[in-house]
This record gives sequence, C-alpha cells and structure tokens, in this order.
Amino acid sequence: MFDKIEIRLSGSGGQGIILAAIILADAAIEQGINAIQTQSYGPEARGGASKAEVIINKNEINFPKVVTPNILLCLTQSSYDKYVASLDKNGILIVDECVNINMDADYKIYNLPILETAQSKLGTSMVANIISVGALYAIIGQDVISKDVMINSITHRVPPVTVNKNLDAFEEGIKLIKG
Repeated sequence: MFDKIEIRLSGSGGQGIILAAIILADAAIEQGINAIQTQSYGPEARGGASKAEVIINKNEINFPKVVTPNILLCLTQSSYDKYVASLDKNGILIVDECVNINMDADYKIYNLPILETAQSKLGTSMVANIISVGALYAIIGQDVISKDVMINSITHRVPPVTVNKNLDAFEEGIKLIKG
C-alpha cells in the first residue's frame, strides 16, 4: 500500500499534460485521498516546455511541489533531458519511444509507443495525454484509485463529444503497461 506518490508529467505545450495531471488529481480526491496538482509551461502556448505535477498522499500534503518524483512521464526528448535527474533512484520512468534514454539507471523504465498509439489506433495525437493517464493508472494501481473513479474523472474533464475516444485512449494506455 502507498503513503505518498509524487508524479511529474512533462512534454511540450499542446500535448495535454496539464489536463492529464488534473484528471489524476481529481480522481484521487474523488477516491477520498489528498491530492494537489501544479503546473508550469513555457511562454509559447503550444510547442514550449510543459510540466505538471501531482502529489497523492494518504496524509496531509505539507508542500505543494514535487521535489523528487516517484514517477516521471516524459513525452519529449527535451522534457526527459530536463527532468530525468530529479527522478527518485528507485522511481519509475515512463517515456515515449521517441525519447533516447540512458538505460544504465536504477529506476524502472517503461519505453512506450504513446504518441504512435494515439495516431495509429485512435487517429489523433490529441489523446496521447489520456493514453498516458491509462499507463499511469496501470502503474499506480486499482488499490489506490478505482477504475470507475478514473473513468468518471476523464468523462467530466474532456469535451463531451470526445468522451468515447478518450475512454478508448485510457484503455490503450492500460494495455501498453499490462501487455
């Protein structure tokens, strides 16, 4: 069982990293767990650096920023280069397969075709963030947040006309982890 999970999601503006973090935090709160979400992005709205963080904690959250993430998601090379040094040495790294990573590390690595899956299976790169949410959910586990709560959080945060596509993307993310 967990006490505290610190997650840093990173990529470029326009990839929906912030929405993914909001969905995770919303789900944790709906599950009755303390959570906080913060974000930052470069001056360019699209294409600039984007980072969002989520802390999920059974206890009080005393500091709202992730210092040493347990889980790091990187959808771009520049986000990997910028944030990988901050990952806990026993943490989990999730990267899109386009990212060149240093395989000589102590943390667990998931090198996944997130962007490719969004385009080839769902027809749009716009759902890569929700595929990422599915992968994160599969790693965090149902004992932390129930699947129904995750589905509810996604359903309430994405545009109504995209709910089914986003729920399919969530399932694809789970499949990427579970095989």
